[in-house]
Amino acid sequence: MKKIIFLLLVICSRSVYAQEFAVDQNVFAAGIGFGGSFGSYNYGSQTPAISLQYERGIWPIDGPGVISLGGYVGFKSYKYEQQYSNFYYKHKWSYTIIGLRSAYHYTGLEVENLDVYGGLMLSYNIVKYKYTTNDGFDLGLYKGNYGSTVGLTVYVGGRYYLTDNIAGFMELGYGVSFVNLGLAFRFQ
Repeated sequence: MKKIIFLLLVICSRSVYAQEFAVDQNVFAAGIGFGGSFGSYNYGSQTPAISLQYERGIWPIDGPGVISLGGYVGFKSYKYEQQYSNFYYKHKWSYTIIGLRSAYHYTGLEVENLDVYGGLMLSYNIVKYKYTTNDGFDLGLYKGNYGSTVGLTVYVGGRYYLTDNIAGFMELGYGVSFVNLGLAFRFQ
């Protein structure tokens, strides 16, 4: 993690100007997340946090910058199983986050191929829990939606374009994870 942050700082220290995000520009991104408060157990198994994002540049802002609007979907699950004698106890949590995002893309940096941004996301966090056992006491009481809620997220991020349309990105904030890394694809 420290190496990634250091790499972003080195990239930001370059002094060539390029505007990397504009009005009417579209970006689709897919990422893998690390960290998060969902399933903080030291045992069991979990899927990696995955997310899909889309945004479009909507409004130019004097300052300089561009405001974007878009959407976000993220998913992660945890599973924990116990075995006592001939009985098993299985716990499974799944987390799906569906959100609407808006970001301010600062276009005044003199750094070629870099898009830096910060924003807010309004989301609905769907938490499901399922418990099964073969001990005869699985009454179906612990199934279904479990603590689902509306959330508000603040995030910051950056994309570094490796080609005209493909970028690596990193975001810090709260979605399905605290840190999200992945690839972004820019198109008109």
